[in-house]
Amino acid sequence: MKEKSIRIRLSQRRYDKLRLYAETKEKTVTQLVEDWIDRLSIPRIDDSDARGLANAPLSSIPLPNQPDG
Repeated sequence: MKEKSIRIRLSQRRYDKLRLYAETKEKTVTQLVEDWIDRLSIPRIDDSDARGLANAPLSSIPLPNQPDG
């Protein structure tokens, strides 16, 4: 499997909070993000459905509500 990378922009406060949280859980930030993605409740799709999903707006994919603070 070829790995992909993403880049996001966070405020310094959020970055520090995420990094500290990862340290308390003895995980990397990458592991936290992968764990969160794995918990998303998006139904599995086969290859033929994937073509249609590729053109779907991101707003059509529900994300869990997470507090900012």
